[in-house]
Amino acid sequence: MTSPDEGQLEKHTKPFLEHLEDLRGVILWSGLSLAIGMALAVPLAPYVVKLLKIPLVKADVNPDEFLKVFTVSGGFTIAMKVIFWTGLLLSVPFIVFQIGSFVFPGLTRRERRVVLYVSGFSGFLFVGGVVMGFFFAVPTALVCLLQINEWMGVDCAFVELSNYVAFVLQLLVCFGLAFELPVVILALGALGLVSHAGLREKRRHAIVALMFVAMVLTPSSDVFTMLLMAVPMIVLYEFCIWAVLLMERKKRVSE
Repeated sequence: MTSPDEGQLEKHTKPFLEHLEDLRGVILWSGLSLAIGMALAVPLAPYVVKLLKIPLVKADVNPDEFLKVFTVSGGFTIAMKVIFWTGLLLSVPFIVFQIGSFVFPGLTRRERRVVLYVSGFSGFLFVGGVVMGFFFAVPTALVCLLQINEWMGVDCAFVELSNYVAFVLQLLVCFGLAFELPVVILALGALGLVSHAGLREKRRHAIVALMFVAMVLTPSSDVFTMLLMAVPMIVLYEFCIWAVLLMERKKRVSE
């Protein structure tokens, strides 16, 4: 027997061309969100550059002496990078919402409730990832990399400012996205698609996969930055195991 939700879903099933049209709308609205975020970032660009110098101060490095510009157009290049990455940082929640709106109509009523319940953590986790990356991961990575340079006898007296700005902003965006992992796992657990036993059984495979994801997301190729991202993701994975277990126990009690 077909449930009301399933019947309603079948009744309103869209043809393939309409799905393509919806996807086109998602892409357009996502691009518009990014454009608005970049427009908002234009007057903030000088302040963002000053803000990005704080991790260097925490690493006991004088940013005014360490960061240099080598070309006349260096300021323009830096402004473009700051505007793009800051705009992306501001627009990511809205882009995620657009993607969710594309998937949302294909869900049943119960699945919609689950998505709305779990998505409440999404913004909090994204901001938490950015904050952790800014105050902990970036200064720690800088200290480790500078110590390696000193150990190898490499004189790193200064760094090109545009490369530093791109490195920090990319790392912050990636940390925010990496911290969205619990949202996905908890949603799958609430829908009954994964169990705490399955998550625990696949822990080793998940750790390897998370290490690979961290390697892909981090803008640099050094192992320290990768570990700084991978370790919190592994901790969040362990948290998800216990959270899914609590959801399963609550479900059994209610039944």
